[in-house]
Amino acid sequence: FLPPLRAACAAAEPPLRWEPRCRQQLRHLQDGARIAARLPPRLEGRWASTGCEVRPGPEFLTRSYLFYANRLFKAYQFYYWDPSCRDPSYSLVIKGKLRLRQASWITRGATEADYHLHKVGIVFYSQKAMREVASWINQTSGEGCSGFLPPGRAWAPGALYELLSAKTERDCTAALGFAMHELSLVRVEKHYQPLLEPQQSGSQLVEELYLGDIHTDWVERLHYRPTGYQRPMQSAVHHVHPCPACGIIYRADEHHPPILPARAELPMQLSGSWVSTHCEVRPAVLFLTRYFIFHGNNHTWEGYYYHYSDPLCKQPTFTIYASGRYTPGSPSSKVRGGTELAFKVTQARVTPMDQLTVMMLNSSEPGSCGLTNSWSTGVEQDITPTNGCLALGIKLPHTEYELFKTEHDTKDRSLLYVGERPTDGSSPDRPDKRPTSYQAPLIQCAGASEEFSNYVSLKYLGKEDASGNEALKPLPVAFLLLIALQVLRWD
Repeated sequence: FLPPLRAACAAAEPPLRWEPRCRQQLRHLQDGARIAARLPPRLEGRWASTGCEVRPGPEFLTRSYLFYANRLFKAYQFYYWDPSCRDPSYSLVIKGKLRLRQASWITRGATEADYHLHKVGIVFYSQKAMREVASWINQTSGEGCSGFLPPGRAWAPGALYELLSAKTERDCTAALGFAMHELSLVRVEKHYQPLLEPQQSGSQLVEELYLGDIHTDWVERLHYRPTGYQRPMQSAVHHVHPCPACGIIYRADEHHPPILPARAELPMQLSGSWVSTHCEVRPAVLFLTRYFIFHGNNHTWEGYYYHYSDPLCKQPTFTIYASGRYTPGSPSSKVRGGTELAFKVTQARVTPMDQLTVMMLNSSEPGSCGLTNSWSTGVEQDITPTNGCLALGIKLPHTEYELFKTEHDTKDRSLLYVGERPTDGSSPDRPDKRPTSYQAPLIQCAGASEEFSNYVSLKYLGKEDASGNEALKPLPVAFLLLIALQVLRWD
């Protein structure tokens, strides 16, 4: 939702009315010291989803991946008919080999990898699933797959059918939109979770595995090389507690697919304030945190986007403030559990936070992005009078067709899922481009009835220089050039 813009910031902006909990959460995200990421990462062991995942399409699934010390891996992908992952359709059993390579020069903090698939098998959980998948394969696959499953063949519970074999060079996976390109970009993060029991003190290690993102265009996903991440999996040994779904997914296999606990569907209640739960990563080298305020009484909204150039959200480049109106939502007919809304962006302001962004904005075409040659570091400027900012790909006014969902997490906190941005950097500016999957969730930090206690600004918590002033760590020159040359569009 909103700017698919390029790499970067956290920010000193004009004083805002921010309630303490929201400010505290955003400052907490800047505490990069609490996260450790080893390069290259250690993958040995089992990793699994922490809940039901939604991929573009939509597809509903859970994952359980096992990596061995000899580079071999065995992965389960369990697919479902429903967004609660309680009605399994089929499972894929994937075997292969993974070789970690060098640190990625495109996505900072990630490691690139090569993989080779040995076998992919499929297990169906109903005659309906078998008939539907067989129809896809028979209609869209090549000559070697046209007779994958003869019409009218009866479903055999527990039977494993081979989709791909490296030995026979048979590959019938394309009809399912299947690819394991997610394994070509890898990152493992470690942090410590405070123990929840009142009588306990200390913290518990949590390990998360981030694999490459899935392209939002079904056709492109078969060839796409990831530059962002999808929802992380967690270690079977070191995961967040409580996690009702974790044990169910860890113990599952192709004969016993995970059936997740039932969860009540929540009505869409946008009113209040919502903030990122961690430093977020988008395709094409974009790191950011988000802060939204929704005013349900008049259907207006405000959004703050803090862009960074590093995976710990410590090195700011620019901040965007945007505001406008939104329509009342209606249930999505395409993505069960989702709500469709339209958002109109009518105002925007930009605060450049590094010299590169200042140079780029000052060299933009006169009249295309604020006052000509007037940008300076840390100073906010309104870009509404120039109908946006051509240099940053922002066009005003602007309408986006969105997909939202609300849930409660295991600690009974309210989460807001906003539609996933198109991988190609475009905008969902038409109903047919409405998302069918979600970004990382935001957590509610204040309700609609809570008053703002005082005016404060979120000042970037950077390193201090010799004089005790906060200083920013310079970026590699090659990376700065990459940012300057590749600006995503928002039009």
